[in-house]
Amino acid sequence: MSLAKLRTHYTKQINPDAIGEDKVTIAGWVHEVRDLGGICFVVVRDREGRAQVTLVKKNIDRELSNSARKLVRESVVSITGSVKPESKAPNGYEIIPDVIDVLNEAGSPLPMDTTGKVDAELDTRLDSRFIDLRRPGTLAVFKIRHEVQKAVRDFLTDNGFIESSTPKVVATATEGGTSLFPITYFDREAFLNQSPQLFKQILMAGGLDRVFEIGPIFRAEEHDTRRHLNEATSIDIEASFTDHFDVMEILENMVVFVYSQVKENATQMLDDLGVELTVPKTPLLRLKYQEAIDIVNSSSDEKLKWGDDLGTVSEHIIGEHVFNETGESHYFIIDWPSEIKPFYAMSYEDRPEISKSFDMMHRTMELSSGAQRVHDHDTLKDRIESKGLDSDGFDFYLRAFKYGMPPHSGWGIGCERLVMTMLGTDNIRDVVLFPRDRKRLSP
Repeated sequence: MSLAKLRTHYTKQINPDAIGEDKVTIAGWVHEVRDLGGICFVVVRDREGRAQVTLVKKNIDRELSNSARKLVRESVVSITGSVKPESKAPNGYEIIPDVIDVLNEAGSPLPMDTTGKVDAELDTRLDSRFIDLRRPGTLAVFKIRHEVQKAVRDFLTDNGFIESSTPKVVATATEGGTSLFPITYFDREAFLNQSPQLFKQILMAGGLDRVFEIGPIFRAEEHDTRRHLNEATSIDIEASFTDHFDVMEILENMVVFVYSQVKENATQMLDDLGVELTVPKTPLLRLKYQEAIDIVNSSSDEKLKWGDDLGTVSEHIIGEHVFNETGESHYFIIDWPSEIKPFYAMSYEDRPEISKSFDMMHRTMELSSGAQRVHDHDTLKDRIESKGLDSDGFDFYLRAFKYGMPPHSGWGIGCERLVMTMLGTDNIRDVVLFPRDRKRLSP
């Protein structure tokens, strides 16, 4: 192995019993320097963990020993040496160095502590996310988020879905709402897309049959809560020749698969966070909207009526009721009033006041919304206009329904909320690298 390489191994790739093998080179950040006089320990941290570099004064070149003692915490280094088993060291080995290269010395003082011994406010952490990510707990969150998105892709691909990418700059509101960010698009106004919904449906007319997308969505709502963002990542599917019950089954099975994969593949990260993951059991409870209203009204002074949406307090009341009854944190609310669901949600023919829609709920918040879609052109046009919208503005969308649109259903689930509820974090910003909300536009 060439000593000219800046790194030959991550810290966890080194065999503790590698005596006599080629020299190893690790690279990372100086996590800690402990100078005990006759012996000096340098702890080096990389993405996968930590390694102990041990310098015994009488056995090490003086220049090398002095340079080690002068290392500045969080400086970037590359260290080449021999491996020696040491049960008390991280990963069960220590490195006896031949070469210590300082690739970039860190400034001092640091914006925040990286050892976890001194806590920092969320704003401080977000302002210096590059330092915050060096803390094992923060890094663990985003490794788990990677596992979540990988599991989603694996599950949906294995179930016949094709990954798609739809525009994020659009000419009109995708769902008829007003909560959009306007932008200047050359000589005209455009908007950042709040959902891939209409494009997913157009793809059903194209015969792709089953599609999914993992991508950003933008909502210009002036929320300032622990669970809302103005830019989020949505996981969306659309499937032809399905009804709402079919895609609910896909959704619950996907969530179970994601939990299972994270539990299997992210053991160390979960341990770093102190999280004991419980995989949901299917089928999840299907709670009718009216039943949910009745639970709230029997437990709260504020009385809800048909057509009322469910606020945060109501969601908590229902979630605790379901958990106490079933022991499960996930469940569905089905059969929502047509009047409070989007124009594309299909209603029952014999009960037009009830839509074939659902929300997947967590004990603490909504995770996903979905429905069987209206696939008849004239009915859809009437639904758009019944919501007070101009159907001419949806011509690009409606044209796809004139020439053979199959029955179809779909849903969208927030990636951040899925990770947040999985890990039990207090603030959704903890699971986003660079959050965008009412107050934060940088970094």
